[in-house]
Amino acid sequence: MKDQSSTNDQIDLKEAISIGIGGMVGGGIFAVLGLAVALAKGGTPISFLIAGLIALLTSYSYVKLSLKYPDRGGTVKFINQAFGTGVFSGGINNLLWVSYIIMLALYASAFGSYAPNLLQLTGDTAIDSHIYASSIVIIASAINYYSVAVVGAIESYAVIIKLIILLGFVGFGIYGLMGNPHVEQLSPANWESSFKLLTAGMVIFVAYEGFELIANAAPDIVNPEKNIPKAYYISVIFVIFLYVIIAIITVGSLEFSQIATAQDYVLAEAAKPMLGKVGFTIITIAALISTFSAINASLYGGSKVNYEIAEDDELPHEFTRSLWNKPIGLMITAVLTLVLVNTLQLESISTAGSVGFLLIFATVNYAGYKLAKDTKSKRSIPLMGCMACTVAVIALLVQHYSESPMDDYIALGIIAACFVMEYVYKRFEKTS
Repeated sequence: MKDQSSTNDQIDLKEAISIGIGGMVGGGIFAVLGLAVALAKGGTPISFLIAGLIALLTSYSYVKLSLKYPDRGGTVKFINQAFGTGVFSGGINNLLWVSYIIMLALYASAFGSYAPNLLQLTGDTAIDSHIYASSIVIIASAINYYSVAVVGAIESYAVIIKLIILLGFVGFGIYGLMGNPHVEQLSPANWESSFKLLTAGMVIFVAYEGFELIANAAPDIVNPEKNIPKAYYISVIFVIFLYVIIAIITVGSLEFSQIATAQDYVLAEAAKPMLGKVGFTIITIAALISTFSAINASLYGGSKVNYEIAEDDELPHEFTRSLWNKPIGLMITAVLTLVLVNTLQLESISTAGSVGFLLIFATVNYAGYKLAKDTKSKRSIPLMGCMACTVAVIALLVQHYSESPMDDYIALGIIAACFVMEYVYKRFEKTS
């Protein structure tokens, strides 16, 4: 994920679109693709489409709110504008910060899954994936403490590299599908039930959440009335097409058994039928670059969100203090990420992240509905977005409760902790 809102330079349409695409096409697609196929089978492209349409619907609320309330606080500003700075808004904003941490754990977990494959190609002995995942979080934290400029430079180059590689994968993949017998797996006969297609889409929703970063850059976007809507809609629609095509190529290139075996690094495995070990290596390198840059930028973004929430008096003001000339939230974010990545499985992390962001987006959509008169919005669209996100959360929790109830308990426990923390802080603040 990327945050370019700290720059004093004006942001043109191309750069604003890059923020949205860079935020979405981070480590998410590398982390959750195999999980999506395991849940939806041949209907995986439909699941990506469903998740993308909910993101597109939500982007309408972000467009209207970004135009009316341009602020580097982005989502935090919108929620506070609609609901004030009480326990509810504080709890949701805390959930936003915690969701950044969950995303960091997801990216680090993906890095830890891909890294051993690269070393195996060189003949080196594989190391436990948690060591790779923890090490990359520590390295990214050190870079964030060293220089914000380095963080920005890494992200700028990484966005270009990963898009070139993924677009190359799409080009070779479409050609490779011709005559591939596994294409039959995409037929409706191999789709899971409609409910499972929906829930698979919601598990992988984390791969779309990054478009909300455009909101943080809104104050710096030139010609906002024209460019802000274009930035949101173009970036989301582009990523929907990209993800759906990647899902088609993956399901059409490998047997389901192969996908299950390589679930944590399936995108690299999908490059083998067309480009052999070279393709596997290139996609593995792209995954490592993408997840590393996403961790790097998310640490920076997460610490900024933490700081913004504390400034709005929804977290103790101690969170606005500095440690080694950086917001103390940077160290707290990094430590909590290390705890999550070493205690939770990938599916639990993905479920918690998707539930968190779907709830946040449901709230932003409701804010769009509530503020429709001020933002000159059509009330029906934010209301549809709110309902879609809410139904998606319920469907996701119901599906996981029947198969993996612990994932539900983890997600709900995290949400409850965010609101309890806010309630306790507000009560303490009143009595002090």
